[in-house]
Order: sequence, then C-alpha cells, then structure tokens
Amino acid sequence: MATRVLIVDDHPSFRASARMLLEAEGYDVVGEAEDGRSGLAAARDLRPDVVLLDIQLPDIDGFQVAGELTANGQRSAVVLVSSRAREDLCGRVESSGARGFIPKSELSGAALEALIS
Repeated sequence: MATRVLIVDDHPSFRASARMLLEAEGYDVVGEAEDGRSGLAAARDLRPDVVLLDIQLPDIDGFQVAGELTANGQRSAVVLVSSRAREDLCGRVESSGARGFIPKSELSGAALEALIS
C-alpha cells in the first residue's frame, strides 16, 4: 500500500511539481491545501500518512501548523519544506514536532522516506 501524502503549500506550481514527483516515485498524493487552516482541516479529514508542509504560509506559519498536528495526537508524520536554507531556521524544525526538513530543491521520494521510516 502506497504512503498517503497531503501537500500544504501556497504556491500552486510547487504543489503540482511535488505531486508529480512523489506520484512518479510511488506515493499516493491524497490532497493539497494552500494555507495552514485548510491544511489542518485536510489533515483531519484525509488522515494522510505524511503531511508535506511549507514553512511560509499566508495565514499560519508551518511551524505552528506542525505543532498543532503533532500535539493533538494526529498520526500523520509531518515533514517541513521551504525554499529557505536549513541554517535560516534556527533550530525551529526540531522544536516543531515535525520529523524533519527538506529544502524544496532537494525534495525526492528517497529524502522523504529517510525522514518517515
């Protein structure tokens, strides 16, 4: 059974690219959301195995969304993504409850699998 993924990102082009890449590598992308609030709702409704979550969203930042997803007992693994460098995140990934961080330019099925397995 394929790993079910929800993509939360405010850029439609990134969502489309991530969907194509992950589906080509055997993942089942079950939904997309364009902001934090709709991401939280989609995660609750779809119950994905993984939430691929952008850090910079227009309403709630990804760190807060990750904290809410992991604090309420949601079983989804949260993986943060950003076009920003890891060094710019000042340790916030570790304290967010997320499994880890992947720079958008380095997204791959293997990178995702390394964080969720």
